[in-house]
Amino acid sequence: MQPDATTRNRVLAILLPLVVAALVLLAWTALVRLNDIPSYVLPTPAEIGATLITDGPSLLSSAGVTLRMTLEAFLLALLSGFALGVVFARSRLAELSLAPYAVILQVTPIVAIAPLIRIWVGLDRPELAIVILAWIVAFFPILSATTLGLRSTDPNLRDLFALYGANSLQRLIRLELPSALPSLMSGIKIAAGLALIGSVVAEFVAGSGATTGLAWRISESGNRLEIARMFAALALLSLIGVGLFFGLSLLERRLLRHWHQSARES
Repeated sequence: MQPDATTRNRVLAILLPLVVAALVLLAWTALVRLNDIPSYVLPTPAEIGATLITDGPSLLSSAGVTLRMTLEAFLLALLSGFALGVVFARSRLAELSLAPYAVILQVTPIVAIAPLIRIWVGLDRPELAIVILAWIVAFFPILSATTLGLRSTDPNLRDLFALYGANSLQRLIRLELPSALPSLMSGIKIAAGLALIGSVVAEFVAGSGATTGLAWRISESGNRLEIARMFAALALLSLIGVGLFFGLSLLERRLLRHWHQSARES
């Protein structure tokens, strides 16, 4: 691809979402104005923006709390999911023994077990309960992606490494991990979004009133009919999610762009 075409695609990737956002905001404003919808039902984007400015310090503080719990759960899911995925890829017996329990964690609604987790970790540690619940949500995609990626290594390359006498650790680091990286990065991006969702849902059901994250601000604003403030908190949540996704996408591109087709400019 010519450099000019690459530059044009990058500019379009920035401008097009901004154009779409501007059109949506204009349509939103027109809908509210033309139908005379009260602000306690649906505020305009301008009212939400004004609330972001006036209540910015408290909302940003709550965003920091939510982001911290999300990152803690995500890192815990990354470490545990990757480690168990390596075990599953190496041992069929371990997978047969433990995989059903991993699936149970994945399909168990955190709303149902949140009160139990809150009691087990102690009522005085609501943030720990939220991190555990968010970890449960984010764990399985990394486990699944790691296992699938490691098992997708080219068998001919495995035979080549065996021919040269590579040991198990050398095969893992120099062959299997690079081969699994595209699949693993996909699982990581999914898990990051799920960790954020899990943190917010867990705070609603396990930490409401005991923590000061964005979920509490949303609940508080809804109870007081401060709808603009609620939308402002939702906007910050969206920004956190978008930031996590694009940050991990940038990392994925940097790791894969020189050798994997999925990360090359089209």
